Amino acid sequence: MASNDRLRSALPRAKKTVPDVARAAGVDEKTVYRWLANANRVPHPRTRYVVAKLLGEDEEWLWPFRSQAGQEEAGHVGEVVGAYATRSDVPTALWRELIGRAATQIDLLGYTLYFLALQHTDLIRLLTTKCSEGCRVRAVVGHPESPHVAYRDQEEATPLTLPIRITTTLTTWAEMFACQSFELRFQDVPLYNSIFRFDDSMFVTPHLYATAGSQAPLLHLRRGTTAGLFDRFASHFEAVWAASIASPDGTVPDLNGKDTG
Repeated sequence: MASNDRLRSALPRAKKTVPDVARAAGVDEKTVYRWLANANRVPHPRTRYVVAKLLGEDEEWLWPFRSQAGQEEAGHVGEVVGAYATRSDVPTALWRELIGRAATQIDLLGYTLYFLALQHTDLIRLLTTKCSEGCRVRAVVGHPESPHVAYRDQEEATPLTLPIRITTTLTTWAEMFACQSFELRFQDVPLYNSIFRFDDSMFVTPHLYATAGSQAPLLHLRRGTTAGLFDRFASHFEAVWAASIASPDGTVPDLNGKDTG
């Protein structure tokens, strides 16, 4: 019997409790716990509407399938909220919405992260505000001297090289290092995708050969189950993070001094 992880994760995101849901839906708390324990237990249409509105979610997201077979599918395909042919196709407003909604965790992984500050001119203000509110912000960029960065730079073959973009990012993000909840690391590994996590939402951009990141496809994921697509990419971020070099003040560290702190 699969639990309803989507409903469970929606409660803290909306800052609601089981008693809150029970009161709004006009049911006892045991009923709500049954919804949480069994994803196949689906409330009546009116109740679904009330609960979804209370939590600020779509009914289809909270209860996407009615059968066990459907639940198995929901753990994988159901976590894909959207797919875009290129990263540039993603509305800027959606980026801002996800950044704005994040309350506990923002993870950013890419070769340069250069485009973020260009796309959002007040990005640093947004992120410093998040840090001051207790949100942990982690960023990983390529080490300018990494052979993997050099190889990727040759692939893209653009006048604005990756090392230049990395240096620009460090300059732009300088004031972030005063935030206790912000951490930056430099990676020196083959990077097959960029990851942008905002609590239980995530953008994943697979890297295509000789293709700029802005022109690569992008998947919009939302965590719906344990060990699904979302968790696989989240684990990938953690693995790269663990293998990266810490930099408390943004200074480019010795490539051979892989002290992750």
